[in-house]
Parts: sequence; structure tokens; C-alpha cells
Amino acid sequence: MKLAPSLLAADLSDLAGAVRKCEESATDFIHWDVMDGHFVPNLTFGAPVIKCARPLTGIPFDVHLMVENPGAYTMELAQAGVQFVSFHIEAEAHAHRLIQQIGSTGMKAGVAINPQTPPSAIEYLLPSLDYVLVMAVNPGFAGQKFIEPCLKKISILRDKRREYGLDYLIEVDGGVSEDNLERIALAGADIVVAGKAFFTADDMKAFTIKVRASSSSRMI
Repeated sequence: MKLAPSLLAADLSDLAGAVRKCEESATDFIHWDVMDGHFVPNLTFGAPVIKCARPLTGIPFDVHLMVENPGAYTMELAQAGVQFVSFHIEAEAHAHRLIQQIGSTGMKAGVAINPQTPPSAIEYLLPSLDYVLVMAVNPGFAGQKFIEPCLKKISILRDKRREYGLDYLIEVDGGVSEDNLERIALAGADIVVAGKAFFTADDMKAFTIKVRASSSSRMI
């Protein structure tokens, strides 16, 4: 698996320092949770902040839009230097059109699903997607406990990928820790978003290595 540390769990008074920690740990992505105070209760980062951080690293930026009207954000994010953008199927009535809009900017397009949303809700979109973001907690707050039944959703998406001969990635966000890395990998995840587990680790680089090693026993 690959690792995308979530800056939501970092010291928000020193985002530059948090980005440097990702750089020093050679993480695969840096994950930005964009919240609007409507789709979820909190407010977080916007494109101007992300743009300011872009010159600090060459690590790809992975943006998770937890917002109403996600299409209003895509062009500004592309201009900020973002590589991956996911939006919630629960927030968008014209998902296929938005996927095409994101792709037209050169960014990779993903769809996020909340814990109560079944994979069947996005099955018709799978051929158009670069990745699926499986929320293993209810979105909006950092530090929540992993919802175990979400492992089944990861497996379903893995099986659908095989069945249809597709190549979308499966990303998992919420409650990721050293204790469940192997189970998440065995279920079929390709990327994990880790916030608290990464930024409170005694050795962040060692945690990054452990994420990658966790999928070594995966059954293909």
C-alpha cells in the first residue's frame, strides 16, 4: 500500500513543518481534507493554503472534498497544483459530469463514499474513475475509530475491479493505525490515509515503511 498522511491531524500552526515531515518520511501523497462547514460541520483548508504549500514539496497532493457543490472547487485546485481530487457521491447529483470536469484539468478523479453508502451506489461510475475513497469513519473530524464493516466494502470494490477488468485505485480514510494496516491491505486497499497514526508516530519514516510492508502478504 501507499501512504497519504492527512494534514488535518498535524500541527495546523506549522503546516510547512508538517509537509517537511512528509518529505523526510518519503510518503507517497499528502492528503488535504477540504471542509466547508456545511457538508460537514468543520472548516479547514482551501485552495489558497494548498497553493502556498505546493512549492515546498514534489509529493503529489491528494485533496478530499467534503463540501457541497464540489464542482466549484476543481479549477482552483488544479491551478494550485493538486494531482488527485475526490468528492462525495452524497454531495453531487451530476457525478459523471464532475468526473469528466476533473479529468479535463489533468487531475485524477475520485469518488468518496460515507460508511453508510454501499459500493453499489457508485458501481455505474467505476469505469470512469481513477480511484475510490472509502470512508471508514463518518467524515468531518480527525481521530475517530475505524468502522470494521468497511473492510467488506473495500473487498467488494476490489472484486468489482477484477470482474470488470478496471484499474481504479482503492483509498481508505479514517481510523487507520498500525493495528489494522494488514487487514486493510488484505481487503484490497492500495492507499491509506493516516493522520494521527502518522503524525504521532515515534518514527514517521518507519511508519511509512510499515504501511508499504503491510501488503506483502496480500493474496492477489
